[in-house]
Amino acid sequence: MVVGKIKTLIFGASGMLGTELCRVFPDAVKLKHADIDIRDREKVIDAIIVNRPDVVINAAAYTAVDDCEDNQELAFDINGKAPGYMAQGCVMNKAKLIHYSTDYVFNGSRKEYFEADVTDPINVYGRSKLMGELNIIKNMSNFRIIRTSWLFGMHGKNFVDTMLKLSKEMTSVKVVNDQFGKPTYAYDLAKKTEEIIVLDHGIYHITNDGICSWFEFASSIIDNATPCTSKEFPRRARRPEYSVLVNTKTTPMRHWREALSEYLKLKEKGIKYLES
Repeated sequence: MVVGKIKTLIFGASGMLGTELCRVFPDAVKLKHADIDIRDREKVIDAIIVNRPDVVINAAAYTAVDDCEDNQELAFDINGKAPGYMAQGCVMNKAKLIHYSTDYVFNGSRKEYFEADVTDPINVYGRSKLMGELNIIKNMSNFRIIRTSWLFGMHGKNFVDTMLKLSKEMTSVKVVNDQFGKPTYAYDLAKKTEEIIVLDHGIYHITNDGICSWFEFASSIIDNATPCTSKEFPRRARRPEYSVLVNTKTTPMRHWREALSEYLKLKEKGIKYLES
């Protein structure tokens, strides 16, 4: 199967990752939040049956980690139940499903996590995303679940933009130095998705290369970051101390520092799209 000639349907086409996916798959059927409520099972399945795609890509998610604690029903509807509806529609249409999950399905008690490691989320967001994974696996076999972490990109709220904003407003910006993971550039993840579509079904860990703390990440963005502990900076949702995803199934992506440098240069120039 040649990726460029398959028919693709993208849910969540207007989000940070979805926008980049639309560039990688320009001929895809693009469904934005305004086009469909993915909490509606019948509408999700109907969209797949009517469009008859070879591949369905789900980039729709409720990703506000702290807000998920206050809006649990919404989180489980969007992140947990909707992927199951998509899996059911894919089975009816004999389509593949590409779905994005998170490092937060792990509890952070280990230094690194492999694709087959036991999940144990410690917040609502992680539990809702794990439900999504399980509902896909329960309903179909021809899936590719892509776990990623610390996503940043041009078309949505993210840590990089938050740091740039706070740096201008504050003398110093407190950032935790005891949580570790792998930043991931949305553009790179979208490009990697094109490769994963033709690989074997299963779970993939896809991030940019390199490990850092949130403070180290912030210090690469701004020059007035100040380290603090998680106890000094409490949040509504607990975060895993270590959420390093290990990729054992594909070639590694470029280092996060290189991707970040490119992103910052594009922002400085006011460019929203990198030429593919």
